[in-house]
Amino acid sequence: MDAFTRFTNQTQGRDRLFRATQYTCMLLRYLLESKAGSEKLVMKLKKLESSVSSGRKWFRLGNVVHAVQATEQSIRAADPVPRLCLTLANLNRVVYFVCDTVLWAKSVGLASRVHRERWQLRAARHYYCFLLLSLLRDLYEIALHLAQAADRGAGGEKAPGDAQGWQAGDHGESERLQPSVLLLFRSLKRHPPLLLDTVKNLCDILIPLNQLGLCRPSLGIIGLGGLLSSLVGMVTVAYPQMKLKTR
Repeated sequence: MDAFTRFTNQTQGRDRLFRATQYTCMLLRYLLESKAGSEKLVMKLKKLESSVSSGRKWFRLGNVVHAVQATEQSIRAADPVPRLCLTLANLNRVVYFVCDTVLWAKSVGLASRVHRERWQLRAARHYYCFLLLSLLRDLYEIALHLAQAADRGAGGEKAPGDAQGWQAGDHGESERLQPSVLLLFRSLKRHPPLLLDTVKNLCDILIPLNQLGLCRPSLGIIGLGGLLSSLVGMVTVAYPQMKLKTR
């Protein structure tokens, strides 16, 4: 109960909770739309989704400052590849939150002359660039861990955290999976923050891809991806050690 209280006392925690509710409603709408007699429930879910989405904008009003701080931190990263990817990603995130604030001002009547569709497109572009650069950073980290795992395998070393059960199942797994795929699976298993960050970014990128017309996933796929991403975000807020650190 104390952990839940600490989680909900954080703005990011409340935002992740609202986001999970928003995409759960979207997923349920998709599942119920084809069923007869569920029109009223679908409309209620759609209204709840819209209300939660509007409420989340209040939580994001101060995120521009956090994005600027994240940019300053990424500039000081020791590894040049994450430094470049994260700095560019966070700069795009700053612009995205600026666009989001403008759209919020439009929605409450403070900026009536703002062209809503144009600003939504700008926000989607910068959100897409942010996620794409974040995924590039994840791929770089995965490549580093794969190289380290391959070196350990070539040297006959046993990596820290390996369970004894791995050796028992090695022969069968190697027959079913290609060595590179097995190596990738083991590397991600040993580095949960990297796995969570990769899953989160892969799920999130479906949203701007759909908004920009680059990919047209179904409403159910977007809802499921948004829900999974929100759950991962809740885990990283509740357990900061599960958040991927900058080298």
